[in-house]
Amino acid sequence: MATNSTSDRILAVLEEDAQASYAEIARRAGVSKPTVRKYIDQLESDGVIVGYSADVDPKKLSGRSIALVGIDVESERYVEATRALGEIEAVEALYSSSGDHMLMAEVRATDGNAVGEIISEEILSVDGVTAAHPSFLQERLK
Repeated sequence: MATNSTSDRILAVLEEDAQASYAEIARRAGVSKPTVRKYIDQLESDGVIVGYSADVDPKKLSGRSIALVGIDVESERYVEATRALGEIEAVEALYSSSGDHMLMAEVRATDGNAVGEIISEEILSVDGVTAAHPSFLQERLK
């Protein structure tokens, strides 16, 4: 088996089920448990695997709203702005983007009004942020 294909198979299992046991990963990837452990340790060490997470259905969260917020930033303030945005507690994840906005932030709050307050009081107050456009997640389809 080629190294890349083994890594790819192990990663595919983890992407589908981050809670899969080593035994389950080994079975589905067609390798031994020690091989899975070795590859996962190496992938974590190399920074390929940067964490494990749970997928959440926003409709099933009681009293929680999730919004993806497109954020526009002045180019000359990009580095400082991304650092400041990353420090906002309600920003669960922050991504660079090649789409309509320079950044995309996953914001979680108790409701839509709270998301609006986070945008107006925290996100838009960051030096260099010129606009923020929220899209509220309604229903997880896959």
